[in-house]
Amino acid sequence: MPAPHEKLAEALTALQSLQKSGRRVIQSSELSRLHRERLLEHGFLQEVMKGWLISMSPQAHDGDSTPWYASFWEFCVRYCNARFGDDWRLSPEESVMLLAENTVIPRQVVVYSPKGTNHDLELLFGTSLYDLKPAGMPDPADVVVRDGLRLFSPSAALVRIPESFFARQPIETQVVLAGLHDASDLLRFLLSGGNSVKAGVLAGALRQIGRAELADEIIKTMKAAGYDTRESDPLQAAQVLAGLPPVVPPLATRESARFSGTGCSATSIPIPMATAGWHGS
Repeated sequence: MPAPHEKLAEALTALQSLQKSGRRVIQSSELSRLHRERLLEHGFLQEVMKGWLISMSPQAHDGDSTPWYASFWEFCVRYCNARFGDDWRLSPEESVMLLAENTVIPRQVVVYSPKGTNHDLELLFGTSLYDLKPAGMPDPADVVVRDGLRLFSPSAALVRIPESFFARQPIETQVVLAGLHDASDLLRFLLSGGNSVKAGVLAGALRQIGRAELADEIIKTMKAAGYDTRESDPLQAAQVLAGLPPVVPPLATRESARFSGTGCSATSIPIPMATAGWHGS
């Protein structure tokens, strides 16, 4: 009969086979009941919710949130894939944050899916996942996949976020706006939805960051289509980041904004980290 330490070694071998390529999130069904119990007892696993676990270090202190924050986005990917298949997206707001390389863990992440039940799933350390059943979903072509996370494309997200989001997250919205190659994709969404108000908001934001040619194109095209589009300024003057380089990777744009000394202090900009190091606020 195997000794206790031999039984634990067997459980650890089973866990390590699942941890290839840095994997942290495990479904209960992937381990035998006895292996799960031993690994939980010795601090190598922590339960997130029924059926889902994350790997831990036995040296971690009680209440240490680091393992959870390091596993959060992977959990979102694996849980949503298991429940919704490919038919899910993070909210437009969270899509903008991640497209701009802001990986700070939100208190609540909202997931759009036709299979959603408008239910808030409570997770560890005050975080939660809300599955929203929306009126409509973007076409597959309007989805961007980053590290398994299914996001609204930049244009699809910008058209859907509320105007207040521009002032609430000025860095992220400007970073994503600065990465647009042209106005054609924005106009596709604006015209199909007849969204003249949002067209004015986006035109105003683009003009504020120095993309006047895109702003002019939006206003001209919307008016030619019969919409009374009036430009507005969603950003306060102090929030505008001077000298944002257009059409460059978001990380470089965030670094440019960080060192420009305009609009926000350097300490207010979270520095992007590797996936395994994504953390909570």
